[in-house]
Parts: sequence; structure tokens; C-alpha cells
Amino acid sequence: MNWNTNEFIWLDWAVLAVGVVAIVWAIYRSIKKDREKMKGADSQDYLFGKGEPWYIIGAAIFAANIGSEHLVGLAGTGAKDGVGMAHWEMQGWMILILGWLFVPFYQLLNTKMGKIITMPDFLKFRYTQRTGSWLSIITLIAYVLTKVSVTAFTGGIFFEYLLGLPFWYGAIGLIAITAVFTVFGGMKGVMTLSAIQTPILIIGSFLVLFLGLSMLGNGSIVEGWSQMMDVCNAAHDGFGTTHMFHTNPDDPMYQQFPGYVVFLGASIIGFWYWCTDQHIVQRVLGQTKGEDNTTVMKRARRGTIAAGYFKLLPVFMFLIPGMVAFALSQKAGSGIIMDITNSHDTDGAFAMMVKNILPAGVKGLVTIGFICALVASLAAFFNSCATLFTEDFYKPMKKGMSESHYVFVGRVATVVVVLLGLAWMPIMMNMGNLYSYLQDIQSLIAPAMVAVFTLGIFSKRITPKAGEWGLIGGFLIGMLRLLTNVLTNSGKATMEGAFWENTTWFWQTNWLIFEVWLLVFIIVAMFIISCFTPKPSKEQIEAITFTGSYKKAIRDSWNVWDVVASLGVVALCAAFYIYFW
Repeated sequence: MNWNTNEFIWLDWAVLAVGVVAIVWAIYRSIKKDREKMKGADSQDYLFGKGEPWYIIGAAIFAANIGSEHLVGLAGTGAKDGVGMAHWEMQGWMILILGWLFVPFYQLLNTKMGKIITMPDFLKFRYTQRTGSWLSIITLIAYVLTKVSVTAFTGGIFFEYLLGLPFWYGAIGLIAITAVFTVFGGMKGVMTLSAIQTPILIIGSFLVLFLGLSMLGNGSIVEGWSQMMDVCNAAHDGFGTTHMFHTNPDDPMYQQFPGYVVFLGASIIGFWYWCTDQHIVQRVLGQTKGEDNTTVMKRARRGTIAAGYFKLLPVFMFLIPGMVAFALSQKAGSGIIMDITNSHDTDGAFAMMVKNILPAGVKGLVTIGFICALVASLAAFFNSCATLFTEDFYKPMKKGMSESHYVFVGRVATVVVVLLGLAWMPIMMNMGNLYSYLQDIQSLIAPAMVAVFTLGIFSKRITPKAGEWGLIGGFLIGMLRLLTNVLTNSGKATMEGAFWENTTWFWQTNWLIFEVWLLVFIIVAMFIISCFTPKPSKEQIEAITFTGSYKKAIRDSWNVWDVVASLGVVALCAAFYIYFW
């Protein structure tokens, strides 16, 4: 048997079949045990848990971050643009801001309100009821634009390049499988799948990296790295794709990543995601019941420090393998054929690496991990859609209905979101590389989130109406910009007419520069609105005011080793920037 075949052979199919059966059994056992455990249990213990060690918190943050867009999109952007998008991944230092700066504020709110605060809860309490409701609306729209459509797209791409399935068969088939899984597996099934996928993806991805470098270097990983750097340095008309910053206007990547503003733009998105997104924050502050503030903050902070180290991995797991795939496409006999001007080709980089690099049997194992990641990711979105729509919109309008009725309505809402996501996919596929598209969309949503959360916590002058209109207005401006992106092919095409000719600054400005100015605009607008609207109440101000005893609890929650470990994360991030400057 040829162990190095470039095809999916019987052994891979056997491993895949056995793996699927084993996963189904593991999920069934997990759900059964969980149902027995839940008899008489407290709902907060079930939803949030308590007392998890710091390293478990760090691993949970890392697992929550790794999604389907990494396996396809991050590898694809590595093949096309090299380390240009690494700014969005080399953000272990940003997670430290969550642990050192935001955890004390969130824990303070938990203490004063006597319950675990969610992000919509915070906006409703600090600003207005409408502000929290609009956060839910924005989240549902974001799911259509960045979650359902992206996950289905990644499934279609991966199965097309690995198994030869037609793209739409893979995309729609993934949604059908996930729908069945969601009904029978629920969120406990999602958690079990996540636990299975993480070690498989980490081990499999590093196998892809090292075996790919070995093939490129004719048996030498070191020589393979040197060859990759040489090939990528010669790409893009000799300007290269091994640089984090592109400052020469003649560089083909300058239009996408102009100079040093790329770092600021990536930081805005990272600040929103790592410090204010419920998906991440819940894993940090979820274990608070029955514990003092000092203990909670100590464990949460150390969890973010651990996550900071974990966050160094995805660049090497996905982005650099994409660069290796591009280098191998220039080498005769590698089996990898790629046109970097075709985003469909580059998004298939990781699948091509799995198919052509991994030995027989291992292909099947890594494919299991990828399918788990796709299904778990999509199932979690299905559950979130149902919850958001039912709890925030339907229940307040239709009170007193049966639980089965609410479940049915939630599922109908999920189906609508899925159909909208599928309808959006053809538009998304014409908007460039997957990971670039994803960050472009997030750059239109993040400024409003960053402004509202940051000013709400750190400024006592910002009024409830200022927060409400900052969130709504910033989001609507972002969606208007998205519409012009669709109409003008992200500013590449022109629109005729006096109105459009006088507003080119709005729809032709580089996406990163637009993001920065949108954040500045929202902040200024919130301060102006605060001058003409009623001030926040005494309760709203007291909720974000530190007392002397709480300041002491913060100081007691860290020691010199926490500082040293945090500086280690910063040093490793800085080393990456220096190497790929």
C-alpha cells in the first residue's frame, strides 16, 4: 500500500467511518451522563460552572476562538498574502487586556448586581433597554454575514478540494448534518465535539506544517523554511508576503494593508472580540458562584495569560501552512496547483495540504477533526440564533406560551437565518479571500461595540441615550458602507452620478482607515450627545465605581509571577513582529 498517496484511499475512509461511530457513541454517553447529573442541579452551575482551574479557562478561551474560518480562511490568506493578516492572530497581548483591565470591571458588576452579567445585560443596565436589544439584532445580522455563511462556505471548500465533492453539495450537506446533530445533540453535544476536535486539529495542523516544510526542503524542515521564505519574498512583484507592514505605495499589498494603520485596525477588532464579546467573556467570568472577588480575579487573569500563550499557535497551525502550500505550488511534483489571483484556489490551501502531505490514515483522522470543528461551530450558532430571537424578541411579545411553542419558534428563526446565510454566500464569494472578507465585515461592526463598551465602563459622563445612539448609529453607518462595498466590488468599481462622485471618500476609503475614522466619529458623537441628554442615574454610576475594599481585592489578586508570565506573552508577540517586520 502506498502510504504517501495523494488520494483519499480505503484506509482513510475506514478511519473516517470508525471515527464517526466513536464520536456518535461519545456524544450519546456524554448527553446521557449530563441528563443524570442535571437532575436537581442549579441552572447557573449548568450554564456557567464554577471553580475551574486557570489552565482550563485558558484552554476554553482558545477553543472558543478556533473556528472554521481558521482552517480555510487563515490558511487561504497565508497562501495569498503571507503574514499580512497575522495582525489579527498575533493578539495574545490583547487577551491580557481582558484579564488585567476588564475582568475587575465585569466582576465588580457581578458583585453589585448579585448575578453573572452578560454583555446585553450590561448595555441594558448602563444605557437603555433598546441598547441591549440592538446588540441582539446586530449579533443576529453578524451571524448571517460572518458565521452561517462563512462556516457553510468553508465546508464546501474543504470537501471540494479534499474529497472532490461539488462545492454546493458540501456546503448544503454540512448544514443538513448539523441540523440533525443540533436536534439530538444540543449544546452538550457541541461541547463534546469541541473537546474532540481541539487535540486532533492541533496535532494534525502541526503535522501538516512540519511535513510540508520537509517536502519543500527535500527532507529538511530548516531548508524547507528557507525555501518558503525565498518563494514568498519573491511573490507580489518582488515586494514579498513575509512582511507584517507594507509601507511602499508601489507594493501590491499596500492598498489592502496601508502602512502601520493595519496594526491599529486589527487592534480595534481584537479589542471588541477579546474584551467585550460574550462568547469569550463568559469563559473568563463564568465561575464566580460562592467565591470571593480576589479568588475569581486571580483565576480569571491567569486563565487569560494562559490563553495568551495558546493564541500564539494559530499562525503556525494555519497561516504559515498556507504559505508553505503556495511555495509547494511552485515546486514540480508536489501535487499542489494554485493560482493566488483566484481566492477560491487559495481558500483551498489547507485542504490541498491535507490531501497531498499527510500519509494515508492520518488524512482520515484530520478530516474527522475538521468535520467536528465545522459541525460544532455551526451548531453553536444555530443554538445562539434560537436563543437570541426567542428570549429577546418573541417571549416579551408572546408571554405565557408553552415551552414547546418557544422551541418551535426558535427553530423557525434558525431556519430563516440559515436561508439568509445561504442567500448571502454568492455575494460573499465575490468579495475576495475568506479571511480578508471576514475581517472586513468585522471592521464595520467593531467600532460601535468598542466605543459603547469602553466609554460605558471608563466614563461616567456618557449618558444612556449617547450609548444607545452610538451603538445604533455606528452600526447603521457600517451597514451602509457594506452596501457600497457590494455595489462597487469593495471600492474597485466606480459609481456614476453627482451624489456618488461627491461621496467617494465614503465608499473608496481603505477599509482599515475607514474603521479608525468610524471609531473616532462614534466617540466624538457620544460625547456631544451626552451634553444634551439626561445624565446616567446614581445606580448606573455606582455600578462602575471602585470602592477602597475592591481596589485592595484587585491588588491582592496578582503577584510578580503573573506580571512575568504576562510579559512573556508580550515578548513572544514582539519577537514575531520583529522577525516578520
